[in-house]
Amino acid sequence: MADTPHPPDTPVADLAPALARLRAAQRACIPDARQRLDDLARLRAAFKARLPALNAAMQADFGQRSRHECVIADGMTVLHEIDYLARHLRRWMRPQRRSVGYLFWPGRAEIRFQPLGVVGVIAPWNYPVNLALIPLATAIAAGNHVYLKPSEITWRTSAALAELLAEVFPVDRVAVAQGGPDVAAAFSALPFDHLLFTGSTAVGRKVMAAAAANLTPVTLELGGKSPAVVGESYPLDTVATRLAKGKWLNAGQTCIAPDYVLVPKGRRDALVEALRSEVRARYPDLAANPDYTSIVNQAQYRRLRGYLDEASARGATVLPLLDIDPDEAERRRLLPPTLVLDAPTDSAVMREEIFGPVLPILGYGSLDEAIDFINARDRPLALYQFEADRGRIERLLARCVAGGVTVNDTLMHNAVSNLPFGGVGHSGMGHYHGREGFLTFSKAMPVFHQARIGSFDLFKPPYRGLADWLTRFLSR
Repeated sequence: MADTPHPPDTPVADLAPALARLRAAQRACIPDARQRLDDLARLRAAFKARLPALNAAMQADFGQRSRHECVIADGMTVLHEIDYLARHLRRWMRPQRRSVGYLFWPGRAEIRFQPLGVVGVIAPWNYPVNLALIPLATAIAAGNHVYLKPSEITWRTSAALAELLAEVFPVDRVAVAQGGPDVAAAFSALPFDHLLFTGSTAVGRKVMAAAAANLTPVTLELGGKSPAVVGESYPLDTVATRLAKGKWLNAGQTCIAPDYVLVPKGRRDALVEALRSEVRARYPDLAANPDYTSIVNQAQYRRLRGYLDEASARGATVLPLLDIDPDEAERRRLLPPTLVLDAPTDSAVMREEIFGPVLPILGYGSLDEAIDFINARDRPLALYQFEADRGRIERLLARCVAGGVTVNDTLMHNAVSNLPFGGVGHSGMGHYHGREGFLTFSKAMPVFHQARIGSFDLFKPPYRGLADWLTRFLSR
């Protein structure tokens, strides 16, 4: 896989003609239920057959990535979502009857779900298969054609995805654009019928600005500072197990990973020890452990090291939970799970999305204080609470707004296909997954069917008699 040739960039001049081909083909033959289900079935079969090769590509792109985490996070999730789409698609496609009210009798009304046309998908590098194929499959299920721009950072995986999709779909149903920032910028500016972007908030602003020129509707799946709030009495061993799962999966390179922890001040040190024990049990020898993922590239590694250096220089306590030779860590981009205590709230580690295996821990005095701390910041993509008291759970849920919430665990709300996934405010806009994804990529088209004799047929000039009575009756 290391010898895989780097795919050539798609010429910017080729992007618009490719979109035109996709749009012309979609309008010429809008996919019906049979076509959509057949597409999903063929995608599933080809994806399952190519999953080992895709896993190898991801491992080569990262330098070291857990094989098991590849299968779970980028394999099982895609298979599960395709199955969910296929199982429910015919029911979602059925027109929905709507009441017209007595004024419009005997007419009738319905909602029909029409595909938008061509959906653009810009996928990130952190879960390069999952975050490319799930929106693609959802858009296909809704009857659209798709133009995919995968990440140039994980270029081997992007090349493997392009081969997979070329095997499954004709070029006028699914196309793939390869390339770096210049290609991505031009891609964002294409007049799609809908554009879904997953990535950083900073790049999301640029994508939205480019799409605005064409009034292209966008779904932005961004990130931010996702907090975890630990309660007064919830067992810390369980907290540590579930925080470790959410934080150090993919070495923290997860948009919904816990970004910082708020814990009662008197429990902070005990939580630190619980996390230390948990991490050492998971990764007994970091240097020789295939289950721990590298930081994707040197730029990301240096960014994270910079956060730690700044926090330390400003008086924070930086606690690596595992030992590794610094030179080897640098060479292999292995950043150990690291806690940061007492970080200034205006430091980079508390101001920026971390997107790595670094976890700040802050003490709080009361639940209201923790809630106020969260609400003083941009609304997070995810929110986690570890709490046994139902009243305290309800208090936090009533006062905080987040893209999604898991209570007494991490990540799990994202894994449920029947729950929408999406951010709010700086963490994104719009939803996909399951039915919400089908709706995002469809136009809910209202249709009114007038009866042979309509209730308003007699309401016409010259307005007198019945018209006078009707206007008095309707405006009473």
